[in-house]
Amino acid sequence: MAQVRTLVITGYGTNCEVESAHAARMAGSDVTDIVFFSDIIAGRTRIDAYNFLIFPGGFLDGDDLGAAQAAAVRWKHAQTAAGESLLGQLKTFFEAGGLILGICNGFQLLVKLGLLPALGGDYFARQVSLANNDSARFEDRWVTLAANPASPCVFTRGVVRLDLPVRHGEGKLVPMSPAVLDDLVRTGAVALTYADPASGAATMEYPANPNGSPHAIAGLTDPSGRILGLMPHPEAFNHPTNHPGYTRGEHPMLGTVLFENAVGHLRASAG
Repeated sequence: MAQVRTLVITGYGTNCEVESAHAARMAGSDVTDIVFFSDIIAGRTRIDAYNFLIFPGGFLDGDDLGAAQAAAVRWKHAQTAAGESLLGQLKTFFEAGGLILGICNGFQLLVKLGLLPALGGDYFARQVSLANNDSARFEDRWVTLAANPASPCVFTRGVVRLDLPVRHGEGKLVPMSPAVLDDLVRTGAVALTYADPASGAATMEYPANPNGSPHAIAGLTDPSGRILGLMPHPEAFNHPTNHPGYTRGEHPMLGTVLFENAVGHLRASAG
């Protein structure tokens, strides 16, 4: 059976690395390492030694210059101690079939790196960004998500609805142009939308849509379906008692299902 090796990257303000690693282990990851960005630069760890890469939530560089902006520049220009481009390692990892999950601040990093949405296969070119919530405040609440059955995303296969917490100040998706927004919908790049908890339909109504993201977009995937970025925190719903409705008898699907789908995909694709 194929071995799933998960790398969770931390440092520079990341603060959800332990929960993310825990969710990967719950999902069946055989090896799960939390590694500082500086250790990768120093050459003590290689990204392409793994097949599941997680960019967790947090506050990279204190969100100075915009959420994950400084981190995106760091990634684009960083070289290892041996003089190797860090983006080169990342490209090798992805071209070998690796999966990438970006959560909240990790999603912000993926869009600013241009790994998402990569419309037309144009990777590492920024096509969208994430801006301040319409509420002009930090949103810390539970939301309902609907998965897009037409999306190629491997993380959301078999998922219809998810209840997850959000905690962000910059979660509103901003496309480069109206045409880009249309293409996100047309190509199935929209993997997850904020939904009305009663009807399950995508909604622009606050607070079910906590940031005013157009078309209620909560998560994006790339054309391969092997990259997922989302603003809500699936790693934070890893036990039934996490859910605010638990004491009322509500037991929805755990957020760790996204990690389980990733592990299952890697085992199946190597089998």
